[in-house]
Amino acid sequence: MRGATQTKWIVAATAIALAATACSTSSKSSDSKASSGGGTIAVELGEPQHGLVPQNTAESEGTEVENAIFAGLVDYDRKTNAPTLRVAESIETTDSKVWTIKLKDGYTFHNGEKVTAQSFVDAWNWGANQDNAAEGLPFYAKIEGSEELAPGKDKKPSAKELKGLKVVDDKTFTVTLSAPFSQFKTMLGYNPFYPLPKAFFNDPKAFGDKPIGNGPFEMDGAWEHNKQIKVKRYENFPASDGKAKLQGVTFKIYDNLDTAYNDLRADNIQATDKLPISALSTVKSEFGDRYIYKPESGVGYIGFPIATNPATYGKPEIRKAISMAIDREAITKTIFSGTRVPADDFVNPLIPGYRKGAMGDAAKYDPVKAKEIFTAANGVPNNTIELGYNADGGHKEWIEAVGNQLKKNLGVEVTFKPFEKFGKILDALGEKQYSGAFRMAWSMDYPSIEDYLRPIFSKIAIENGSNYGGYVNPQFETLLDQADQAKTDDEAIKLYQQADDILVQDLPYIPVYTYMSSAAYSKKIKNFDTDAQGRMNLAEVELAG
Repeated sequence: MRGATQTKWIVAATAIALAATACSTSSKSSDSKASSGGGTIAVELGEPQHGLVPQNTAESEGTEVENAIFAGLVDYDRKTNAPTLRVAESIETTDSKVWTIKLKDGYTFHNGEKVTAQSFVDAWNWGANQDNAAEGLPFYAKIEGSEELAPGKDKKPSAKELKGLKVVDDKTFTVTLSAPFSQFKTMLGYNPFYPLPKAFFNDPKAFGDKPIGNGPFEMDGAWEHNKQIKVKRYENFPASDGKAKLQGVTFKIYDNLDTAYNDLRADNIQATDKLPISALSTVKSEFGDRYIYKPESGVGYIGFPIATNPATYGKPEIRKAISMAIDREAITKTIFSGTRVPADDFVNPLIPGYRKGAMGDAAKYDPVKAKEIFTAANGVPNNTIELGYNADGGHKEWIEAVGNQLKKNLGVEVTFKPFEKFGKILDALGEKQYSGAFRMAWSMDYPSIEDYLRPIFSKIAIENGSNYGGYVNPQFETLLDQADQAKTDDEAIKLYQQADDILVQDLPYIPVYTYMSSAAYSKKIKNFDTDAQGRMNLAEVELAG
């Protein structure tokens, strides 16, 4: 997912995601001027990590653009987060194992090619093949035959297609899972399940700079790296799905949130869904009703490279001591001016299955107890902890505040490692080139408790996903599998909660806060909003006058 916005790896996220942002604009934008076609606007974006291929995007900035240019089988109700049919006419099952998906008429790719069942099947087969190293690979693991396409490190795929995918006709395909999975329909709005046109398979790399989607906007030229991504309304998008009201949108790329915010104030851009810390105390008075403040699905963490640096972070007691030495209340109130909420579970409060206080004393600020636990566990080598973070997402202040608390409460030296861009820290962690503790965040890919567990902490997500710490616990894996096969939602949630309890016990990451949407927009637009995943509703935005 966004896996993450400031969170996807904000993806989830995608990682939420984990937010990135990128360069500034020096002159007043003309994008906000009205035109006969509905007008154009500019919005803030961070530089996406890599090419705009849905099956290979697990962070918030690429996901933001893909949300504008692709349409999935389902979308999510903005109030309830329940899945609603979009490109799919129906998604049916009698046993949660074999699913029949029928498509609506009228959807085409931006090159005119018809969206068919084959468009989805081909896309999923590509994403599920480990030779393509797609970040969305773990999300196909439930489909029958996935182990043949992704047999693991140092092994080669023994098949070219998922045996669980069958095209019935142009509008119908079936999905057979290796075991019942009640959350499958809910997953299908996430970008790895978007369709791909035939042109993608001719040159996936080139496609990433100028993707051909099936959504309400199409690319308007190629991605200008570290500068901007322009999209325009796709005139053949089905009216029943809601054609874009704007003629076009420019995603202007920033590497400094203060610069982006100043551009918003000067109307050089018309919206941002990420605000700098410097704006949080005054944005409400300045923007009034055009400031959006509401719960969002992200969770912000301090993560630990358990696999690559076990000498420092391998003991759960050390990780618990660090957690108890962090004053979450002070950070959320003082640093974030109340625009974050102290975390007390690995699951976001918006999600069914969240339990208030699930982390118990691990989330409670107790510096005396923290120091006792830390000392009893023999501390860390060289009495030093390093904290890494991406410098383009407004994280310097809170990470330094955490560092100061650890110095004071645990008696350790703390050093800081800023990475220029969010993608850089993700790359360094993914390639196991960074062994310090790190700032991370996750925004949901789809509204399920399962999405806060498997994509971040499962074994399969180490090589093909967002398990940057390398955490493995067989009991956790077993509980996930049992929850997947539960016959009712209530039964599934109880088992997922038991898996969550394992995370609370082991603390591979430390949840520090949950996100609130902090977005603002100019007087020149109306109907602007963000969803629980932190995505902007650009297809619904209009010029105000």
